[in-house]
Amino acid sequence: MAEDSPFTVDADWLQQRLGQPGFSIVDGSWYLPAQKRNARAEYEASHIPGAVFFDIDAASDQNSPLPHMLPDPPEFAQYAGTMGISADDTIVVYDGPGFFSAPRVWWMFRVMGVFQVFILEGGFDRWKAAGRPVTAEPTKVAPCIFHADFDARRVASLADMRGIVSAGDSQIADARGPGRFAGTEPEPRAGVRSGHMPGARNVPASALAENGTLLPKSALRKVIEDAGIDLSSPVVTSCGSGVTAAAITLALETLGHTDNRLYDGSWTEWGGRTDTLVETGPASGKTV
Repeated sequence: MAEDSPFTVDADWLQQRLGQPGFSIVDGSWYLPAQKRNARAEYEASHIPGAVFFDIDAASDQNSPLPHMLPDPPEFAQYAGTMGISADDTIVVYDGPGFFSAPRVWWMFRVMGVFQVFILEGGFDRWKAAGRPVTAEPTKVAPCIFHADFDARRVASLADMRGIVSAGDSQIADARGPGRFAGTEPEPRAGVRSGHMPGARNVPASALAENGTLLPKSALRKVIEDAGIDLSSPVVTSCGSGVTAAAITLALETLGHTDNRLYDGSWTEWGGRTDTLVETGPASGKTV
């Protein structure tokens, strides 16, 4: 296990457990178009032995117009079960660079009731660069039953966010980059306004890790508190579409902060509407 976070593991720890029963390895890679990486193609070309590919878009609510929204528990259970993942397994999730989409998959499993789930420090890019075992062979999957124990308290809806913006009874931590948060850079999705929710604070996901590894607790605390987040009060995490918001969730949980929710619709939902309040410029207003 990593020394400074209960939710990450290093490559040595993982390599020692390859092939063990009750141990699942999940490639949770997902990329924005600007990153010009094809997650599935990369997985099929090379992956950690025994890993299965977790398609964030396929494991989502297919009836929602919003991207990769959390599916209903039975749908998630069916998807995980077809990949041979049990809720009783120890699960290690990785992505390419190490700290981009893996936290989202980590959060999805946790909100569905799995707590023995971890993230690989450095991701597959570092694993491969170090000459550790890789394969292009398809992973043999034995489907199983996944029992989901969904915790709805960890997910915030549009109605929840309207109430929070109106009452200011919870802090909002936005994981997008400073330009998108301030509205000086356009959103990557058409029809989505620029800016942020009134009262939100900017905690860029990129500031929470270095070289694919989560920062030490002292550094995490400084980044979050310098952004204006009070760690003794409730927090809702948000981002562009609910993926990198989970990086803030991971950081909060690492610091022992458990009174947090993730706004699944995130800015794609909020900024894509015409009846929601939007601010531009740096963060303003009081924290809780």
